[in-house]
Order: sequence, then structure tokens, then C-alpha cells
Amino acid sequence: MHHYDLIVAGGGPAGLTAALYARRAGRTVLVLEKAGIGGQSASSPRGENFPGLPAISGAELADRLYAQAEAAGAAIELEEVLEIRDGPVKTVVTDYSTYTCGAVILATGMTHRKLGLPGEDTLSGISFCAVCDGAFYTGRDTAVVGGGNTALQDALFLSELCRSVTVIHRRASFRGDPVLVEALQKRDNVAFRMESTVEALEGRNGALCALTLRHTATGEPSRLMVDGLFEAVGQQPEAPLARTLGVADADGFIPAGENCRTVLPWLFAAGDCRCKSVRQLTTACADGAVAALAACRP
Repeated sequence: MHHYDLIVAGGGPAGLTAALYARRAGRTVLVLEKAGIGGQSASSPRGENFPGLPAISGAELADRLYAQAEAAGAAIELEEVLEIRDGPVKTVVTDYSTYTCGAVILATGMTHRKLGLPGEDTLSGISFCAVCDGAFYTGRDTAVVGGGNTALQDALFLSELCRSVTVIHRRASFRGDPVLVEALQKRDNVAFRMESTVEALEGRNGALCALTLRHTATGEPSRLMVDGLFEAVGQQPEAPLARTLGVADADGFIPAGENCRTVLPWLFAAGDCRCKSVRQLTTACADGAVAALAACRP
């Protein structure tokens, strides 16, 4: 059984930054990621607000963070953490192996929120990542549901590939940055369905073919023919581990102050899973640094 000074659950910006800082402090560290290195940020087509990098894709930033942590000597494995046991040493059980350590950082991030409609998990044509799946819809009709920056960025990305993109939002105005809205309004193949919600998914031969929309003010239904639907209606914390350890609040976030310490002296929280008001790449990386240095203190 391998032992590490520190194990980080989550391979997003917070987790990889934590690994880098722990290694620079001379500690052995293992990062465990169940899905893909970079977390949710890896699916961002273009970021323009990371200091020192005026424009970079989420995938490229994830690659750079990974390479830097690995070069510093961090061990990084694609394994899902199933259980964390307390004791004189902490035991971390994954779907592949078992490890021990002195401290743990939960940097488990967020997961996509769904619409909760019948067929959402079974029909092909439903996606949460325009960068990952957009190429499958080249020359076809798609829709994006959501009103934040993620939805707007997804629509911009898809507009370069698809015959048409319809942006569906339940409110009369977007929450996202005005500059993104203005860019979309200039695209001839982008349409808007404001004050509208997706009420039902229609499939044919197992594939999405149409959406039933409902106007939030008038209640009037309408039908929109699409080949693909990209959902960007928010995220929720990846909470199973935190709930099992008894450190999650009612919404699944982990109460931890700016020192990233939880109520358990050996457990720290970093990134979007931590209770805080601002969730950005910069704050995730900051959390990773703070949590790692706190975990490395005697």
C-alpha cells in the first residue's frame, strides 16, 4: 500500500495547484481524478481572464497545470475516490487501489445541473460540453439552454460549426457578459428564445429531434426542431465524499474559511466545492495554494 504525505481528491485547477505547492514544500503528493484532468474548466473553449494568459482554452490550461505538477514530482492517477477513512493515518480507497496519507484535500469541484426531463439520460443528442461534442453537429441545427457565460460561450463556439444555434433562456435578459451577448447578436445563424423553458424532449429512433418550449409569461407552447441540445443551466457541488465525511452543508458545499480548513483537522477544501462567493479559475488556484500550505504545516 502506497503512502503519501498528502492526497488530493480532484484534478482540476485547485487540485493541481495544491499538488504543485505541496511538492515545492517537499511533501509527497498524489492527485486522484475520476473523470478528466482539468475538471470543468477543461471544457471551456476560450478563457480571457486568467492573469498573464490573455487568451487560452481550458484544455490547454489544464495541460499546462498537469505538466507543471507532474514535473514537480506529483503522482497523478485517473481513479475515483470511493471512501476516505479516518485513523492514525488516513486511508483513501479508490476504484482501483488503496492508499494511506497524513492529510487530504477535497478539490472535487462541481458537476453539471440537469433539466430533469424524461429522456435526458437516454436520448443521444444531449450534451454538456460544446468543445467536446460540437464537431458532431457540424452543419446541423442545435440549441443551447442557459443564460450565463458558459451558455453564451457554448453558443459562440457552436455558431462556427452548426447551421443554426438557438439560445433558450428563461429570463428576458442574460446573466452573462454583455460582450458575449453582443457577439452572438452579430451572428446570422444565431436565434434567441427569451423567457422560454424546455418542457419536453422529443426523440426519434433514440435520438433527439425536437424540443417543446413554453413561454414563461404567456404559457404558450412551441416546438423547435434540433439535432442537439447543449445544457448550460448551472452546476452543483460534487458532494458524495463531503457528505460521507459529514463536512458538507445542506447544498453540498464544504464550509471552510479562507484558510481552507474544515472541521476535521486533517481535511481541507479547495476550489468550487468550498463555500465562497466567487468561483473563478483564479480563486480555485488560490485555494489550492492555501490548502496545500495549510496541510503541510506541522
